[in-house]
Order: sequence, then C-alpha cells, then structure tokens
Amino acid sequence: MPALRDIRRRINAVRNIQKITKAMKMVAAARLRRAQERIISARPYAKKIEELIQRFISTFDAYENQFVKVRDIKNIAIVVVTADRGLCGSFNTNIIRKTVALIEEKEKELPQGGKIKLICVGKKGFDYFSRHKKNFEIVASYTDVFRKTIEYESVRKIIERIVNGYLSNEFDRVEIIYNEFKSIVQQRIVIEQFLPIVPKFEVVKPSKGVKVPLVEYIYEPSPMEILNDLLPKYLESHILRVLLESNAAEQAARMTAMDNATENANELLRDLQLLFNKTRQAIITKEMLEIASGAEALRKAGMA
Repeated sequence: MPALRDIRRRINAVRNIQKITKAMKMVAAARLRRAQERIISARPYAKKIEELIQRFISTFDAYENQFVKVRDIKNIAIVVVTADRGLCGSFNTNIIRKTVALIEEKEKELPQGGKIKLICVGKKGFDYFSRHKKNFEIVASYTDVFRKTIEYESVRKIIERIVNGYLSNEFDRVEIIYNEFKSIVQQRIVIEQFLPIVPKFEVVKPSKGVKVPLVEYIYEPSPMEILNDLLPKYLESHILRVLLESNAAEQAARMTAMDNATENANELLRDLQLLFNKTRQAIITKEMLEIASGAEALRKAGMA
C-alpha cells in the first residue's frame, strides 16, 4: 500500500505540471493568432506572384533561364523545415520521418556518385540529422528562425545559400519539405520542388513546335527582363510563406498538445485523488480494527 505522503507528492507534482501546460497552451494560442494573421495576409501576394512567374516561364524563351532550365540531376538539396523547440506533439517527428523516407526514395533515383544534401531550418531537424548514424550531409543549418516574428534577414540568408548552391552547381535540384497550416487540428506535410521552377500552366504547340501560353500578352519591357526582376521576389516570398506556414502549424500543434496534456493531467489527478481517499480510508479502517482488537484484548485480560 503506497504511503499517503508519496501520493500527496505525486498530486502536487501533477498539479504543478498542469499549471505549466495550461500556461503554454495560452501562450501558443496567442502566438497562433498572430501567426494566422501573418500567413493569411502573406498568401495572396505569394499566390499572385507565383501566377505571374508561371505565365512567364510558360513562354519558350523562359526555358533558357537558369532558374527554369532543367538539368541532369546529380545532387539534390532538401530543405527540411522543423521547429526550434519541442512540446508540440508529433509535429517534428512526422516531418523528420517523412524526410528520411524522401531521402531514401531520392537516393534510388540518383546516378552513381550522386548525393543528397540537407539544409536544415529549425533546431530539431538539425539535431536529429547531425547525430544520426547514417551521417547525413548537412551543408547549412539555421536555428532560432522562429522567434516572436520571422525576420526578413533570416529569409535572406536561407535564400542566399540555396541560390548560390544552385548557381554554382553544388546541387541540381532543390526540394522543400515542411508542415502546411490547414487548421488548428490539421497540419499537412508538403513536399515541393523549389528549383528549378516547374511550369504548371497549360500550353499549346503551334505548327512550328514552339510552346506558348494559352493567352498571349504584350509586355513592356520584354518578358525576360520582367522575369529576371520578379524571380528574386518570387523566391523570397516562397521561402517566407513556407516559414510562416510552418510557424503557424507549429503553434497549432503545440496548443493542441498542451490542451491534451492538461486534460490528461486532470484525469491523472482524479485517479490519484481516488487512490488517496482509498488509501486513507484503508489506514483509518486498519487503525480502528487495531484499537478494537486492543480493547478486546484488555477486556479479556481484565476478566481473567
């Protein structure tokens, strides 16, 4: 039978943990509200600039652009976006598990001598892949990106590393894996090809075999000049949107995890309180029996 003092200590410990999880849930809810506002305001711009880029790269001339031209794939860079902190349920675990599966899949497609190179955004992903026995090749890592606000300087550094590596032929394709925010209870893991940019618009082929968009526009200045000016803005907005999506998804996952932890603490407290009452009642019953037995023994001794 456990001692009442030990049960009381466990009850106090669970109550203290419950206070922490409840406070963390409230903090995550406040941060989620701000993160939702930022991602909702960022999505229209990111979507519109992507539409513009897609229209430009659907023209024949754009296929010669260095960010659009398809290369022979020798090395692939995978940008893994995780959180800097834990206590957010399976948020980090799911993205890491999916990344490992993606690496194994891509390794089968690469020619002999080809490599998978990782760019880790977020401390949790970096910690896992840097300590893994397989010795993954990490070419860059960025931690403390998800502070109170995602700063433009962090986005610029990530973009700079990706673009420089791509232009220097360090890697021939860049893919991004991250959690997309859908709702408070739902986050979706997304795998996107970042570079080279993949055309998504439908095209037609005239008799000369030249690919043109379904709707042709007259541009001033030339389409290539506009494309070259828009591409850096598109790449930055894309990375910023990915970070904002991941941040909102992280806060939603943390809020849900802390809410579940608080509810579990309530159930545990009920069980411990019931155990405390049963133990106390058993002790009282035992003491009463001992008193009654002692009194009976004294009575019999007096009669003798």
